[in-house]
Parts: sequence; structure tokens; C-alpha cells
Amino acid sequence: MIADNLLTPNTPLRQPKLWMPEQVLFTPAAIAEPWGQQILARVQSLNLPIEELPRNRLTGLRGESERDTYDIAKRTLAVVTAPPSSFKLSPIPPSADWQFHLAEGCPAHCQYCYLAGSLQGPPVIRVFANLPQILENLAAYEKPGKPTTFEVSCYTDPLGIEHLTGSLAECIRYFGTRNDAHLRWVSKFDAVDELLNLPHNGHTRCRISVNAAPVSGRFEGGTASVPSRLMALRRLAPPPERGGGGYPVGLVIAPIMHIDDWEMHYGRLFDQISEALDFDCDLTFELISHRFTPGSKEVLQTWYPHSKLDMDEDKRSVKRNKFGGTKYVYDNDTMKTMKRFFEGEIGRRFPNAKILYWT
Repeated sequence: MIADNLLTPNTPLRQPKLWMPEQVLFTPAAIAEPWGQQILARVQSLNLPIEELPRNRLTGLRGESERDTYDIAKRTLAVVTAPPSSFKLSPIPPSADWQFHLAEGCPAHCQYCYLAGSLQGPPVIRVFANLPQILENLAAYEKPGKPTTFEVSCYTDPLGIEHLTGSLAECIRYFGTRNDAHLRWVSKFDAVDELLNLPHNGHTRCRISVNAAPVSGRFEGGTASVPSRLMALRRLAPPPERGGGGYPVGLVIAPIMHIDDWEMHYGRLFDQISEALDFDCDLTFELISHRFTPGSKEVLQTWYPHSKLDMDEDKRSVKRNKFGGTKYVYDNDTMKTMKRFFEGEIGRRFPNAKILYWT
């Protein structure tokens, strides 16, 4: 049974967390796109400073140091067009069959950021103005008669920039018209009002990324609080007749860290989740332990030189992929212990939920 009040009694109402860039850059190619004009109208309505660039290149975003470059880039929204390479999709197991991108770069300041080392150049938030073409391209990757999943959160937090772009809503509307294609997105933000009444047809799974208080409070700068994220999920899940969005929903607990008293802290997180989702809904869990690569560690230490994030290779096991890449993960015993705990908590509290994977 769904509670009459979508907000739990102990959670005060808050304004959603919205990122506002200090500068918005448009390339000529982006301005020429109809979707680029739609984004332009949005940022104009917010009275943000806009610059139309003379060429289809982003310049002037580097500072005197890598940290200065990071600061400049993270205050910048650049509206560009996706390059031809973006139209050749890559598989993204275990999250989805394929990944595609409506943007690259994220407005949050997570000190464990998985984008560190993955994207080239300054970490400016690049939004793609040729979104209709990106969506049209997806049909070639669908499997007729078999559900095909598409992840749109690999290189950005789509909800974190939705008030500026409207691109996530457009993706949801598109997937609502497809027979066998399903959209997946995940966020650490909470501004879901614009998504609640969309014709999604059950083809979009909305997921929220959460973590224990010592992790979210220390390492997830610029994001909505975990209680606010959970309240956003609480609004997305119930059916429209009960004031919700009627979406399939999910929780991504990531990155799971083996911190002091980790069982107590993650137990308290599950208490929060249980309070927020105290009704039946289509719910999944994805469980991702903390890991890092030599390249990401180097980048993160330039972005966050005073971070207390534990990236001591001597405390980790080495995992190598088929391409020769190196990743530092927790040892097998630690992983088994944590996995057992999380699977047990979910099984006890949410017996009808599905755990999609542990990694």
C-alpha cells in the first residue's frame, strides 16, 4: 500500500539542488540545431551569461594549474554537437546493453569521480545540441522482439543539468514510443518535477545513487543530500493517481567503501531507504564497490589535492582487464563480506526487489 503522503514525516521540504554555470558557451554548429535553440531559450530564461563562440572549438578553459583548469571547467556549460564517433555505440555491461550520451561531464564534485581520466581535456560540461539525431540513431541497436536497454548516465549526471537542457525529458518521451527499447539513468540530484507527468510508458528506469553518510557527506560535493535524493525517488515511483511518476525505479549504492564501522553506517542508509520506500514498487539495486585506476588516481589528486579518499594501492588487490588495464579493488575476503551484508539487508527489507549485480 502506498502512503498517502509521498514525503516521510521526518523529512522537511527542500528546494531542489540546481547547478547554475557561471558561463554558457554555444558553438556555431550548436546554435544551428533546433535542439540547440531550445537549450538557448532555457538558459536565457534563467538569465545566465551566454557567449556565442566564433568557431566550433572550446578554448580559453585552461588555468595556470590543473586545479585552476578544473575550477574553470566545472563552472562552464558548453553547448556543442556530438561528434560522429558518438553514433557508434559501445556495450556497457552489466548496467545495460548499450550506452549513449546526451552530454559529457558532470556538475558534481565527487572526489572519487569515475570520469577522471575517462574524458579528454578540461572537465567542462558539454551538452549535445544534436539530440534528435542521437536518438534516431538508437533504433539501429534495438533487437526486435527482445528488450534492449540503453544507459544515458555513463559520462554525465543527466538530472543535474536537466533544468538547463530538457534533454533527459526528451529521451524519456522518445523511449516511451519504442516497443522494445528501455532507458536507464541515474543521478545524485533531486529536481524531478519536470519528469513526473511524461508519457514514459514504463520504458524508463529512474535510479538514484546513494551512499553512507561518511561517504556522501565527505566526498560528494555539489550534490543533493541523500535524504533529498530518496525523496525524489519516492516521488518518481508511485502511480500518477497517487501523485507520483509511475516509473520503475532503482538504487545504485556506489561506491561502497570499507570504512570504519561500515556495517553500522550502511545499515543506517538502509534505514533511510526503508523509510522513503515504504510501499510496493518496481525496485532494483545495483551494488558497486570502490575501485580506482592509476590514471584516475593521478587525475583525482590534482583535482582534489587535500582529499581524504583512501587510494592506497597496498591495501587493494590488482584486477586486470583483457586489454591490459589495471584496476585496484578490495581483496576477495573483504568483497565477499560486504556482498553478503548488502544482499542480506536487501533480501530482508525489500524481498521483492531485484539485485542486478554486485561488482
